[in-house]
Amino acid sequence: MIYDENNIFAKILRGEIPCKKIYENDFVLSFYDINPQKKIHALVIPKGQYVDLDDFSLNASQDEMVGLLKGINTVAKKLGISVDNGKGYRALTNINEHGGQEVPHLHFHLFGGEKVGKMVQ
Repeated sequence: MIYDENNIFAKILRGEIPCKKIYENDFVLSFYDINPQKKIHALVIPKGQYVDLDDFSLNASQDEMVGLLKGINTVAKKLGISVDNGKGYRALTNINEHGGQEVPHLHFHLFGGEKVGKMVQ
């Protein structure tokens, strides 16, 4: 999969498409999914142009890597689903065709606020 600069997340990062923002810092942007699959369904995306987790792990800087992981934790805390202030959550990223990836920009789904269920059916 090749990075498409006109994917929906790139447009959101450029401010061309609005989002319901949860959190933003130098490395990530987080917002609510427009088609939630659980009581709480948020997305966390890196600000860099990375297609998927493989691309990110090979090409991102250490600061970007730390920023993404800490960003996920910060968002979970803000949503009240982290183990610090909630009952837990699922962080999910899809990679390429067989992984079910639809948007060619790395993104993590955070699901919580209720039991998420089996991982794969």
